[in-house]
Order: sequence, then C-alpha cells, then structure tokens
Amino acid sequence: MSEASDSQPSSGLTLSVIVPVYNERATLWEILQRVVRRPEVDQLVIVDDCSEDGTTDVLRRAEAQGWPELRSARDGPLPEIVVRFHTVNQGKGAALRTGFEVADRDVFLTQDADLEYDPDDYPQLLRPLRDGRADAVYGSRFAGYPRRVLFFWHSLGNKMLTTLSNMLCDLNLTDMETGYKAMRKEMVRAMVLKSNRFGIEPEMTAKLARLRARIYEVPISYSGRSYSEGKKIGWKDAVSAVWTMFRCAFTDDRESTDPLHATLRRMAALDRYNSFLFEQIRPFVGQRVLEVGAGTGTITQFLRDRDRTLATDVDAQYLHLLERRFEHNVNVYDLSQPPPEAVARQKYDTVICLNVLEHIRDDRAALERLYDLLEPGGRLVLLVPAHGALYGEIDQAIGHYRRYEKDALAQLLAGVGFETSELFFVNALSTVGWYLNGRLLKRNSVPGMQARVADRLVPLYRLERKLNLPFGLSVISVAHRPTVAAASEELPRASGDR
Repeated sequence: MSEASDSQPSSGLTLSVIVPVYNERATLWEILQRVVRRPEVDQLVIVDDCSEDGTTDVLRRAEAQGWPELRSARDGPLPEIVVRFHTVNQGKGAALRTGFEVADRDVFLTQDADLEYDPDDYPQLLRPLRDGRADAVYGSRFAGYPRRVLFFWHSLGNKMLTTLSNMLCDLNLTDMETGYKAMRKEMVRAMVLKSNRFGIEPEMTAKLARLRARIYEVPISYSGRSYSEGKKIGWKDAVSAVWTMFRCAFTDDRESTDPLHATLRRMAALDRYNSFLFEQIRPFVGQRVLEVGAGTGTITQFLRDRDRTLATDVDAQYLHLLERRFEHNVNVYDLSQPPPEAVARQKYDTVICLNVLEHIRDDRAALERLYDLLEPGGRLVLLVPAHGALYGEIDQAIGHYRRYEKDALAQLLAGVGFETSELFFVNALSTVGWYLNGRLLKRNSVPGMQARVADRLVPLYRLERKLNLPFGLSVISVAHRPTVAAASEELPRASGDR
C-alpha cells in the first residue's frame, strides 16, 4: 500500500550531542575533545548537574575564554557549544531533559562525560538514521568488541533490567541501559520525560516503544569504569529503574496534558469497536482511497489491501507514527487549506473522513475540497459526532466545534453538491456515558476503563444497526459526487462558518 513520494530519506542529518556532567573533572576535557574531533557533530550541549569537584568552575572559565582546550582538537571551526548549569544536583535524567530542551539539530545523541563510550562509534550509530531506516539507534555494549571485562553481577543486573524492559515494551534489545542512544529530534519532542536519575534510560525506551519508533541496535566498543574510578549507578538506581518501567508500561504521561491524544490512544486500543466501525463502511470503500485525518491508524490498518491508499493528518507526530507503522508514504493534508500537490494531483474513488470534520471551523469549505478530490461517481465516507445536546467538556477539550444533527448534515452535503445514499446512527449505547462524563461530571476525556468496557459491547452495537435506532453517539454518511452530466446541474457553492 503506497503512494509515490517526491522526497527521499535525508543523508545530511545534523547532530546534537548532549553531555550530562557531574563531578567529571578528571575526564572532562579528554571526552569533550574526542567529541569535537568528530566531523559529524554540529552542536555540543553540556549540562553540568551542580558538580562539587570544580567541574563547574572549569566549564565557566572555558566558556568565557572561548573554549581554547577544544579549538586545538578540531580541524576547522568548532560546533556550536551550549552550556547549562543546574544550581541543585538532580541526576542524569534531569540533566538530559535540560539538554533535550536546548538541543535543536536533527538527531540527539547522548554522551556520558566519562571515557566509557568512544565517540569514534558515532558513524555506525548514525548510519541507520541517515539512511532512513531508524528513528532511534542504541549502541549495545554486549554486542560489540573490544569491551573491558568487569563485574559479573553488574552485567547480570543490566541483562535482567533489559529483559524486564523487553517484556513490558515488547522489544528484543540486548542493552536497554546503554548510554549511547541516538534519536531523531521529533521522537524526543514527542516524549514527556519525567525521570531525574538513571530511570531516564528505561523511560526513554518505554516511550519510544509507545510511539512505535523504529529502533535499531549497533555494536559499540565499551571501556567500563569500576566504582573506584567513579562509576555512580548502584542498586537503588536498579530499583528505581524497575519502578519506572512499570509506571511507563501502564500510564502515558502525555494523556494528562493532551485530551485529544488521550482519546486517540484509547480509541486505538479498542480493536473490537474499530473492526465494527470498518464493517459499517467496508461496502462503500473502493480501491483508490484517501483517508483524511488518519490519526494513529485505527482505520488505516484495514486498508492494506487497496490498490492505492494515501493516509493524511495535520499532526506531525501522528504522521511519523503512520510512517513507522505502515511503512508507506504519508502526507500532511490540512482540510482548512488547499490540498498539497501530492494529494491534489490524484483523483480518488473514495475519501474517508472519520471524526475530522467537527474539528474544522469552516466545515463547508472543507467538504468542498473533498468534493474536488473525488472523481465523478466517487464516494465520501463521513463519520461525525451526533446530537448537539451531547456537546460538553470532552468535545471542547478535544477541539470539536460542533456536533451534528442528521438532517442538518444531509443539507450541508447537498449544498456542497453531494448526493447522499446512506445516513445512519451508530453506537447508541455510548451516548449515556458521553453525556455523563462530558456534561454532568465535566471530564475532558472518557476514562480508559469505560472505553474498554464499551469495546466489549460490540455485539450490542451490531444489534443496534439491525434495529436502525434513531439516535447514536455518531452519524455515518455515505455520499457521492455526481457524474459529469449530473454535476452540471448542481447548486452554486457559498462557503461560510456554520
């Protein structure tokens, strides 16, 4: 399932290296010199986590002098160097989060300030990113040589943590705790990170897995330190890592700040309901399909067998997720704007637009654009929220401008020029829960447990369809663009807000 694309994977990705520092005066200059020697490095972000051994003073003095110790190590101009100082020691995770906020190149690579990891491994870390295969690359200490032989129990602990992380995230990493993680900027921006200490490693892994990131591992060399040489991680950090894994496995931090994301995440998990929904529209879906507002791909997954499918969305995070999930070309299409050339140059026999139109202020103009994208006789499959009386806090939180009455929707489609062949309600049982949560309890999303219960009610939804009940949480319309002869008689258009 694919659509031709004009763009190719970029081989010119720029690199930000983020270096968290705490009491690393003995190794600081050597590791920074090794980093700036690498021609791949475009930006160096150093975050001092309130060091107590003089590291802070050394960095402040070097910054004021223009980094003379680093200029001698690099042929040509230095990369951009940014330094941030914590006034209170918070931990490696907090330092990385500060670095991620500052960094602004295409790829973020984490680099410990000791000498355990060798910057000469950067090319192999970046290769899967630069050729477009990966969203994140882990450097595995257990798959590469040479590596320094140290503690059996420490190695066993790492493997146990990696195994637990793999079980919870459904991955097969060999080294989750590695300090070498190279990630695309948009992946890091999509994560809500909270860990302050070494729990940052399993947290990033869990959230990359939740984002369906394409994760690669490459072997790296490793020169581990003993505790007498300054190694800081201990058994307390292992306990914290386990807690972080379970917290991230069963909660999504973004849901607490983004009601629309919470709604889409919960909808994506409703396998029975999504299958039921596609059953209702399957008879009307052709072979050349444009899906507008694909979100996380809950309907896209059923379109793999079509001759040509183009899934679109306006949210960059969902576009990246669609690309990773289906490995086909995905284009941005904002219904409030004219379609881009990649969309407009095609004519489709079907446009699917589910739970999108209510998010557009000028819905008539949006329908006119969809009309123009259809070939004569092509079908628009539309699902919108029903009944204005149900409009409440949830609708407002997730960006609904309106809910639709059945007759008003039919009139709107006719005014654009569509001829409606099907118009019916679905999911009548859920109207009670929506009214309770959105109108009476003033919640901004449907609780996850209630959504999962609704997923079990699909047999009752099928019964509702047979009964053709006169109400429902949503209304589905199937309308077609008239053939050329009929289109010559269609009504003149007049766009405007409703």
